[in-house]
Amino acid sequence: MEVNLISTFAEFKELKNIDRATMMSVLEDIFRTQLARMYGDADNFDIIINIDKGDFEIWRNRTVVETVQDPNKEISLEEVQKIDDSYEIGEEYPEEVPLSSFGRRGILNLRQNLSSRITDIEKANLYNKYREKVGDILVGEVYQAWKKEVLVMDEDGNELVLPKSEQIPSDFFRKGDTVKAVIISVEMKNNNPIITLSRTANLFLERLFEQEVPEIFDGLITIKKVVRMPGERAKVAVESYDERIDPVGACVGVKGSRIHGIVRELRNENIDIINWTTNTQLLVQRALSPAKISAIRIDEENKSIHIDLESSELALAIGRGGSNIMLAEQLSGYKIDVYRLGDQTQEDEEDVLLDDFADEIDGWILEALKGIGCDTAKSVLALPTEEVMRRADLEEETVLDVQRILKAEFEN
Repeated sequence: MEVNLISTFAEFKELKNIDRATMMSVLEDIFRTQLARMYGDADNFDIIINIDKGDFEIWRNRTVVETVQDPNKEISLEEVQKIDDSYEIGEEYPEEVPLSSFGRRGILNLRQNLSSRITDIEKANLYNKYREKVGDILVGEVYQAWKKEVLVMDEDGNELVLPKSEQIPSDFFRKGDTVKAVIISVEMKNNNPIITLSRTANLFLERLFEQEVPEIFDGLITIKKVVRMPGERAKVAVESYDERIDPVGACVGVKGSRIHGIVRELRNENIDIINWTTNTQLLVQRALSPAKISAIRIDEENKSIHIDLESSELALAIGRGGSNIMLAEQLSGYKIDVYRLGDQTQEDEEDVLLDDFADEIDGWILEALKGIGCDTAKSVLALPTEEVMRRADLEEETVLDVQRILKAEFEN
């Protein structure tokens, strides 16, 4: 048991992230607590700890008296003279307390208390260490991959968690894989530090740009805003305080050298980099690129924007699954309503007015569709299902039924 205690002490000594003062304080506190249990009071004990060698000495100081009243703090002259006849009444007699005197149970308590304090200090240090790193990128190794989360180990062997909800939809990890993510939170749960990582946070994309673009890291280019649909599309608004620097060109790099690395890390997420401006109209035009806007009207009171587009530009403005227009809304802070302009192309001549479907589609549904600028069959079919549902406030089943009826017209 004595050897086990010494080995625990040695283990404690080897912890590099525990400072010397803390080590001394913890060890002394543990021994004094145990001595107080054994002797009732530990104020008259000297505990000498040798951090470098990993050992310690315990001395009990008792006053030499004629008649003993407190055996813990006093020793009789008669007893002392049997050991050393040079002592006189009133002097202090030091006596070493061997570890064996603690007994098996005492040593076991010491070891358990010491191990517990080591664990608590490690947890506290880990929490404090990562609390200061929230927002930083971490590169770790996948230790275990489960259905709902991935366990990641840092270079010191500490465990971090990457939940499924914080993974890009196309992410797939196996044990031993290297993973890069941003630290988004550090919490204490049941006295255990829980460090959570994310690959879907906007901050992750921002930190990747800081790593890849020196001008951003140096502060010559500022990222004003980042919006994302993880794994699908992202828009990054940048601004340069130096007129000689093109912020978009600097972020893209020569032949896309800088942006390509970020795109690969994000599982081929399509990243649009645009010049930031406080002019809302211009910002929206840039955000909806490559679509060319024919007309734009801003309603500041309702925080909405009305946009007119040629039919050929409609799909570009909306994007796959409505991603382009949704990100443009997030970037600008305005609700964007897109309307299709009529033209006289051959394609339009082959289109069919929605009113012609009055015998198959309820009138209130037709009015709802016309209310969002869709007055023909093709104008409805040009919009993604989710976009029609959102703008016309229709149920998915209703929109799918309408699309089926409209498609059948052209198939016939």
